[in-house]
Amino acid sequence: QVRLVESGGGLVQAGGSLRLSCQASGANFKITPMYWYRQAAGEQRDMVASISPSGITNYTDLMKGRATISRNNAWNTVTLQMNNLRPDDTAVYYCHTKYYGRNFWGQGTQVIVSS
Repeated sequence: QVRLVESGGGLVQAGGSLRLSCQASGANFKITPMYWYRQAAGEQRDMVASISPSGITNYTDLMKGRATISRNNAWNTVTLQMNNLRPDDTAVYYCHTKYYGRNFWGQGTQVIVSS
């Protein structure tokens, strides 16, 4: 069973930074693409960034230029460094992967950005 556990969320002032981490287990992490999504209250869940097994990254317009996704295949972790945070970045952030055709999600970590 694939398990994803996020950490690193919290309360930060606008303009501040946070670093989210996702610890994966139960999968061959080296062959899995990894994603960060976020979901604000009452909104749909949207992708923020992705990283391929080889480290190729992709960002949506949500946080392009303000977020950096990275992975450590030795430690089965993926991180999302977020800078210059804004109040509209407030959301629950989820780690996600697709593994042999199945979708797996973490429980999410709350990020609150105060103005």
